[in-house]
Amino acid sequence: MILEAGYAGAAAAAGLMAYAVRGRSARLLAPSVWHGPRNEKRLALTFDDGPSESTGELLDLLEAAGVRCTFFQIGRHAERLSEITAEVARRGHEIGNHTYSHSPLYLRHRQFIENEVALCQAAVERASGSRPVLFRAPYGCRWFGLREAQQRHGVMGVMWTAIGQDWNQGSRQVYRRMKRAAGPGAILCLHDGRELKPKPDIRNTIEAVRRLLPELRDQGYHLVTVSELLCRKPHSTASSA
Repeated sequence: MILEAGYAGAAAAAGLMAYAVRGRSARLLAPSVWHGPRNEKRLALTFDDGPSESTGELLDLLEAAGVRCTFFQIGRHAERLSEITAEVARRGHEIGNHTYSHSPLYLRHRQFIENEVALCQAAVERASGSRPVLFRAPYGCRWFGLREAQQRHGVMGVMWTAIGQDWNQGSRQVYRRMKRAAGPGAILCLHDGRELKPKPDIRNTIEAVRRLLPELRDQGYHLVTVSELLCRKPHSTASSA
């Protein structure tokens, strides 16, 4: 009986830790949100892992549709393609922090996590003129020390209501997945990059978005940035102190 209780306790602890690290609604390791208010037909379309050489094509598509989104950028890419980061901001989109190197944060030292957040903050600010107020952990995995790093840099953690799996799915599958997940307050996650790969092929993402935008418009949805969805202070292109 004692041994069985020990196994049960270990299993419960493992389950709690898994939820704390990956659970979209978990707040045990760091504050985060995964959904906005459900009282209006508004949702946020977000893009991770950019900027990439193909982000410009996506920006043209969003501009033609009159849509503003949130881009969670990797610091190394923001340094490598600073002119694209600047263009994302110039076109009125919001830029969030997606760490400097896109390395998983779990099982990492607190100083590693601090450096990943701080270096990305600096890289995005240099390129865009504005410090991010939102943060998304690589692979959606949080760890000890992230709460303190988010507080120091003034960023809110953002998970997602649904993720498109556009790194390994065709455009039709991505479109259908996002269409099913769309709802008042939803935060949808796609990718305008593929981790640290240069010149990634994101044609399936672009085609899925091309199909999705008119569908959402016809259903009466208004697409906004994550900060606008959460009714936080609107992002600014001006550099903060």
